[in-house]
Amino acid sequence: MKKYFIFIIIIIFSGHLIKAQNLIIGKITDEDFEQLVGANIYIPELNKGTVADNNGKYVLSDIPDGKIKIQFSFIGHTNEIRTVIFNGSPVEMNITLSTTAIETKEIVVSGGYNATQHENAVNIDILKLKSPTNIISPNFTEMLTKVPGVDMISKGSGISKPVIRGLSMDNVLVLNNGVRNENYQYSDHHPLGIDEFGIEDVEIIKGPASLLYGSDAIGGVMNFIKEKPAPVGQIIGDYHLQLFSNTLGLSTNLGMKGASKKFFGGIRLGTKSNTDFLQGGGDFVPNSRFSTMSIKANGGFTGKSAVSKINYEFSRQKLGLTEEEAVEAITSRERKNEIWYQQFNNHLLSSQNKIFLNNFKIEINAAFQSAGLMHYAGIDTTEIAMRLSTLTYETKLYLPSKEKSEYIIGFQGFNQFNLNIRDAEEILLPDAQTDNYSVFSLLQFHLFDEFKMQTGLRYDHKFINTSEVGSPIDYNYRSPLKLDYGSFSGSVGATYEFADKLFFRGNFAAAYRTPNLAELTSNGKHETRYEIGNSILVPQKAYETDVSIHYHTENLTFDLAGFYNIIDDYIFISPTNDTTPDGDHIYRYNQTNATLFGGEAGIHIHPEKFRWIHFEATFSKVTGKQGNGDYLPFIPANKLNFELKLEKEKLGILQDAFFKVNSSSAFNQNHPAPDEMRTDGYTLFDISLGTKIKIGQQALSAEISVNNIFDKKYIDHLSTLNEVNYFDPGRNVAISFTIPFAIK
Repeated sequence: MKKYFIFIIIIIFSGHLIKAQNLIIGKITDEDFEQLVGANIYIPELNKGTVADNNGKYVLSDIPDGKIKIQFSFIGHTNEIRTVIFNGSPVEMNITLSTTAIETKEIVVSGGYNATQHENAVNIDILKLKSPTNIISPNFTEMLTKVPGVDMISKGSGISKPVIRGLSMDNVLVLNNGVRNENYQYSDHHPLGIDEFGIEDVEIIKGPASLLYGSDAIGGVMNFIKEKPAPVGQIIGDYHLQLFSNTLGLSTNLGMKGASKKFFGGIRLGTKSNTDFLQGGGDFVPNSRFSTMSIKANGGFTGKSAVSKINYEFSRQKLGLTEEEAVEAITSRERKNEIWYQQFNNHLLSSQNKIFLNNFKIEINAAFQSAGLMHYAGIDTTEIAMRLSTLTYETKLYLPSKEKSEYIIGFQGFNQFNLNIRDAEEILLPDAQTDNYSVFSLLQFHLFDEFKMQTGLRYDHKFINTSEVGSPIDYNYRSPLKLDYGSFSGSVGATYEFADKLFFRGNFAAAYRTPNLAELTSNGKHETRYEIGNSILVPQKAYETDVSIHYHTENLTFDLAGFYNIIDDYIFISPTNDTTPDGDHIYRYNQTNATLFGGEAGIHIHPEKFRWIHFEATFSKVTGKQGNGDYLPFIPANKLNFELKLEKEKLGILQDAFFKVNSSSAFNQNHPAPDEMRTDGYTLFDISLGTKIKIGQQALSAEISVNNIFDKKYIDHLSTLNEVNYFDPGRNVAISFTIPFAIK
């Protein structure tokens, strides 16, 4: 009797143990029931994953209760995404992945919740940075322009920032793994401020996203998603090396990461060094040199009831300024920045946490950033020196929902301080404090299986207080400001999927952007011009309608999207006929009503009888007009891109070998703004080839590319080099190596 009693106790205890573990097990195979060794199983919101073993089997334990999305993937196969509601019982899930040459849908996190691209009424593109189809360039932002509808404002290879459907700078919100990137993004002379080291994907929202992110997301969002943690039970790393002929550039980074059942962490170090680049035709562009370094570290915990992750980053950028003074002073091509350059020192510490309470989930995130900006005119001569300190925080409550619904309410806020330091010569922006608080709700639900609705509402309130600058008798005097703004934003959209091949999306969004500190208070020299702000500016308000169609088969995808964006009180800077007492040309911030409209189209063909061929073409168009009929500044020309790629999975000792030819064409931009010049169209050709070579258990990746093969002289409409009469970069030969390694 005693033995039976002990046996029953063991069974009951084991049952509770299994329930507490909440594990998922299974096997991953292809259509022929062959096991897919090394297939990836990943749960994004837990930062946790594993790989299938030699039998195609996998197991993941310590999963919390509630609704969890799991992504199953393997190179050359469709992604499978499953939603599982865990309730204390083990789950067995055997997955069959079909062979495909076309990239399939993935889980995205920038839409407010974990969902597939097809579940979002908001249009979200994914750029996979580790894809061999990407551009190899010393300019990271150039890689982003592969996405149709995305361009860049640039001043050579070191200074550039993204443009989404004709909007840029503070009209586009940049996120560093979900954290607002706050580092003086208001100017076309300032860089993006994020490097590619340790970034796995870039999620791009094309269109207003103020509902999710508040002000500055009026034109779209770029979210730079960090690399996944190592699979459970592994310690792995990689070393990357890139060499560039055009800038005599060297880019290198080393990373290592590991994970156990409950803990994970990693570290990555990277540097870049580049001389003045060569423009088309071979002449060097004075003072276009730049160098950067960064350190990134993270660690975290994944438990049955909570997930926590902490990140720290430090980066330093030294960027030469190709201005008239520098062009006159610099006579030889060099690498070191000494005069007429800007330096950014950025620190970011962030904490991201989720708590699982049965059917409820609470997300609590916070981050602190310190961005230092210095402009140097000469050796030890500081023109501008400022420090921007920003504390951001948010809380989201995920209410109980079914497999095909989401209900979220949340609170977000940030407190920001701008401080002039080091007794700099110029006070471009005054000392100031900005506080913003918001509440929002987001609902997503299925009316029926193929038809999904998504809607939400948000309210923000912002306070801006600035200090007095100078004396009332001074030319550049600025009185103190005390401003507050309140605004609603929202969106409503729907998706419809027909026969698992044809997909329709429509969305209407109302968004806003408050004037930034530069637009309100500037009164000083910035690079070659004197900028004057306008303290009576009011918030921009945008009303955009988006529609898109997506069609795919096993060997073809086709995408077509259109948008119409009405912006009331659009803020822009324009030249005047006035000059300062020192003779500097004055630029002033103004407002006008505006409209932007256009769209993108893309096709990807992979012939069934010639599976080693890929053909891809994209086209993008945007037109921007002011209310008086004039055209808006910084509107990109129409772009047409073609890509032909030949690939072979195995070629002797080579694996995943490929050869790629790409052409990119910009049409004439014959509709410049009143303060711009028209620009001629151009066509550039690039080629690249690459492969993987198996050395022991590791696969070394090698690639060589030639961009702008014919060394064409051209100037893009968004290039600010035209201010100093220089062309964009000429021919560049790039060599890239990636060496992965495993310690355990």
